[in-house]
Amino acid sequence: MAQESLEGRTDEDDGLPETCLSFELRGEWGHFRRVEGNIVKQTYRIIPRTTVAGLVAAMLGLDRDSYYEAFSQNVSAVAVEPIDELRAINMPMNTLSTAKEHMTTMPSRGHARISMPDPSELRQQHNYEVLVEPAYRVDLQLANDDLRNRLQDRLRDGTSYYPPSLGLSEHLAEVTYLGEFEVTPHERETTDVDSAVLEAVDSVELTPETEVKVERSPAFMTADEGGRTTTAFQSIAYATGAEPLRVHDVKTHEVDGRRVMFS
Repeated sequence: MAQESLEGRTDEDDGLPETCLSFELRGEWGHFRRVEGNIVKQTYRIIPRTTVAGLVAAMLGLDRDSYYEAFSQNVSAVAVEPIDELRAINMPMNTLSTAKEHMTTMPSRGHARISMPDPSELRQQHNYEVLVEPAYRVDLQLANDDLRNRLQDRLRDGTSYYPPSLGLSEHLAEVTYLGEFEVTPHERETTDVDSAVLEAVDSVELTPETEVKVERSPAFMTADEGGRTTTAFQSIAYATGAEPLRVHDVKTHEVDGRRVMFS
């Protein structure tokens, strides 16, 4: 099966479609590494927009660093809703270095080759902050008709080119297709938002009953000579218990009877 590439594709539509594809992501574990350096490898609680793009690209078998334009701001929109309590634990892991100079490729010639670290080397222990049983609903709009149709086929059939994962390859994801839904925009108002709240942290109504946390994660990337560069981050507010948040003066969209915020 040949790997597919976005190279040479063009977006015939300037705007977004009036519908979105919705699917659920679940797994036993997840780790979306925060960009800040730390001895403990911390994780974002909400799957970053860039990770959603990478997961979809993996399902479609797109080339590495080839898909960033298809998920850029004017031709895609993503809403993420946590659907279960968000909790994490610290998990020490013994790892081998996967730096290029420490990898061995077998056999040395031919197309069917694999690279692996030398198992005789000493392990290094790292502390990972790992999400426990993370679960999200993703609503995704794509202007690229071909890409959207191929993703819908994959979701309907329950197939994927590469195994979908929640951050790290060992944290496999279960993907469930929920359907295609109309996206109805609403003017700015005070309303309960089911998805994560984007770029409106100060507008969230706080209550003693609901724990609200905020994080700032990568949203968009572009390919460059070094591979890829993050071009924009976004501030996200969410309830740790996955409840809707009351938000003042925000523009939302209605999807399947829910209020969500797209970025």
